[in-house]
Amino acid sequence: MREILTISVDKALKTKVERAAKRLKVSKSELVKKAIEKYIVKEELQDIRALLMPYAEKAGYFTDEDVFKDIS
Repeated sequence: MREILTISVDKALKTKVERAAKRLKVSKSELVKKAIEKYIVKEELQDIRALLMPYAEKAGYFTDEDVFKDIS
């Protein structure tokens, strides 16, 4: 079942959403849904990374490059 979410945005953002939706040939609703989903996934990954960093540092991994060196 779909739910309705109403948000308020300023005129400039509304214009950007309308232009992007038109350019990408998707509805404004679809564009905003995808943007919200991406934002949430990004934030969740940052949270997971923050939780794992102490363990990685203890194992000697301080950068992404450190991990890539070991797995490549």
